[in-house]
Amino acid sequence: MLDRIAVKGLRARGHHGVFPREREHGQTFVVDVVLGVDTRKAASGDELAATAHYGVIAEEVVAVVTGDPVDLIETLAQRIADQCLTHAAVEEVEVTVHKPDAPITVPFDDVTITIVRSRG
Repeated sequence: MLDRIAVKGLRARGHHGVFPREREHGQTFVVDVVLGVDTRKAASGDELAATAHYGVIAEEVVAVVTGDPVDLIETLAQRIADQCLTHAAVEEVEVTVHKPDAPITVPFDDVTITIVRSRG
């Protein structure tokens, strides 16, 4: 069983969406990542190098959100998961992308997608 390191509420402005106004004006996206990591080696040796550096991962997630636009938040979530899995210590990742300003014509609180990906 893997341990979990969670980074929640990462905020960044991206230009993702299928509508021209979303691409042109952009909007805020909020991302939560939960990293599946075996932290026993890091804990026993008190070594950052033996675990996932969540500060670096947070910066990379924001870079994905602010990077090349995509139509779907499903695609954005997959790109974020792929980036997280480039870290050797990360065996699994759960990514939730929130789109609180989605172009919906009725009152709502949030739109999210959550995906879970693993190495193998």
